[in-house]
Amino acid sequence: MRRNEIWRSYGTTFTKMTKRLLAQTGLAEHISEKTAYRSRASVRIGIKPNLVTPAPADFGGTTHPEIIAGIIEYLQAAGFTDLVIAEGSWVGDKTSEAFEYCGYNALSEKYGVPLLDTQKDPAVSVDAAGLKLSICRCVHSFDYLINVPVLKGHCQTRVTCALKNMKGLIPNREKRRFHTMGLHKPIAYLNTAIRPDFIVIDHICGDPDFEEGGNPLTRNCIMAALDPVLTDAYACSLLDVPVEKVPYIGLAEKLGIGSADLSSLRLITCEGDPSGDTAMEHRLLDVSYAVDESESCSACYGMLVPALDRLRNEGLLDKLDTAVAIGQGHRGKTGKLGVGNCTRGFDCCIEGCPPSEEEIYNGLKKYLEDLK
Repeated sequence: MRRNEIWRSYGTTFTKMTKRLLAQTGLAEHISEKTAYRSRASVRIGIKPNLVTPAPADFGGTTHPEIIAGIIEYLQAAGFTDLVIAEGSWVGDKTSEAFEYCGYNALSEKYGVPLLDTQKDPAVSVDAAGLKLSICRCVHSFDYLINVPVLKGHCQTRVTCALKNMKGLIPNREKRRFHTMGLHKPIAYLNTAIRPDFIVIDHICGDPDFEEGGNPLTRNCIMAALDPVLTDAYACSLLDVPVEKVPYIGLAEKLGIGSADLSSLRLITCEGDPSGDTAMEHRLLDVSYAVDESESCSACYGMLVPALDRLRNEGLLDKLDTAVAIGQGHRGKTGKLGVGNCTRGFDCCIEGCPPSEEEIYNGLKKYLEDLK
């Protein structure tokens, strides 16, 4: 398998598809080459899914456990037995709950593969191409890292796939700091410090708009790649988002992490029919005009946007007399209307870290109904 290739498979037998895809791309041989042909039983392999929130994979936000099962079955049959699934949910949710609700506790028990909650893993400081970042200590214990992101949209960065999935391997306080830094730069630089060796992309039913899912769009596809930058550039094409609208992709390319040149991409279809895999339709319209966002965390912003969309569909959003403040940049400030604990100094604040979509919706609806 070459770095300019993305292999893809279409169908509905996800575990079997994954095993066949890994066999065809020669994953076992790639691991042996990367680990200097050590005994396979001695190679510690980290598997990093996307479990952003406790929600089933068919909601469009989390990695299908069937894909992870396929990876585990393939690796164990090839003699790789020191495996660990490592992940940390976004700020505001507990990874332990995501492991349970997303079916990973059952995976762990069935295959004897431990789960590592990176929200509880000690952090270490690293120099990421000149930028000091904190990453989870477990990263240094892996001899080989398999990145298993979901190809989906994101309400702040537009697209999330291979590069952004590495955020699950940093502590919560660093996730918050990433938002104060503007997300794109730290995401790109993080990938100089954490470099996955192989990528298995869950393109089964990712939500084209929201990281946490809720509006899945079925594509029934699993892909494999080596280059995270090329993977994300291709994800942009599938999400109908220009690559230049996702700055961390270009930054990562400049840092030497990979290539965003889609003209060099070679797509290889292993099985199934790719003809229906066209640009994904976006379900929600932009409501950012109603938001005063400053350094907000994805969890908080991700709850606000669908709440605003619901209000717009009910014809209430046009009554809004001020932008809704959200984010760490509003801490210690005052204003009229805010969402999240960072806006506690505002006249009307819907508290929470983050508040739920329902709490935001009900709070904003009451605010709008109280307007004269």
